[in-house]
Parts: sequence; C-alpha cells; structure tokens
Amino acid sequence: MGLFNFKSKKSVVVSPASGEILPITSCEDKVFSEKMMGDGFLIKPESGEFFSPVTGKVSMVFETKHAIAFTTNDGFEVLVHIGMDTVKLNGEGFEVLVNSGDKVKAGQKICNVDLSLIESKGYLTHTPVVITNLDGKEISLIKTGKCDKGEEIIEL
Repeated sequence: MGLFNFKSKKSVVVSPASGEILPITSCEDKVFSEKMMGDGFLIKPESGEFFSPVTGKVSMVFETKHAIAFTTNDGFEVLVHIGMDTVKLNGEGFEVLVNSGDKVKAGQKICNVDLSLIESKGYLTHTPVVITNLDGKEISLIKTGKCDKGEEIIEL
C-alpha cells in the first residue's frame, strides 16, 4: 500500500454496535432529534457490546457510564450516548473498558452493557452517535438499516 494512505486524511465514524442504523431525527429525545447536540445517527443495538466509533482518544467517560466522548485524530468530537434517560441508572448495567485519555482505534471494544436490564427498567436502548463540533458542516449517512459493528456510517 505504500507509505501514504490518503483515505486516512478523512475521519470515519463507524457503527459502535451491530443493529439498525436510523437518522438522528428519528430519536425520541428532542435534544438529539433536533440536533441540539450536533448531527449523527441513531443505532438500535442488538447486543450489549459497544465499540469505538472513531480512531482517536477517549475525551470523557461520564461518571454514570452511559455516555463516552471521543476526539478523532483530526479534532472531531463524537459522543456515544447509550440508551435514552440511562443517566438515571447511575452506571447500573454498564461495564466501561476505557478511561479518559486512552487512545482508541475505530472498532475497539469500549464497554459491555446489559440491554435487558435497561429495558426492564423502562428505558430505550436506542443509542445516538453525535458529532458535536461540526461547525455547520453537513454530513450524510453512508449506510442506514441493518449493520454490523465497525461498518462505516459517516465520512467527515
């Protein structure tokens, strides 16, 4: 392949789980569906294994473990918010495998989540993946519908 991989000049956001990819506008939470936090996509996960959506570093693991923020190598900030209102679980059902400051590769496992516990407590497992610092840049989804973890969803 040579020394130069020109594809790496762009940031790629991959699916953090296997499941169904939907537009962010279909999210039940208006903060996400109205793009107040940024633009991205929604995944309905089919398993509790979650993986990094980007190559870069972990910029924050929320104390309640329901959300993890990343910064790509070229400065895009990406938030994975697992479930709706799951902040109220105070970390119950979440096993986070990364720490703030860790370097990650797209597709690297970041946490295990007990989806049945989330659902049994009355919460949705739908997971928004949001680029929070697009500064007006438009994005488009490469893929929607059924996908496997690690499939490219957005190219920035």
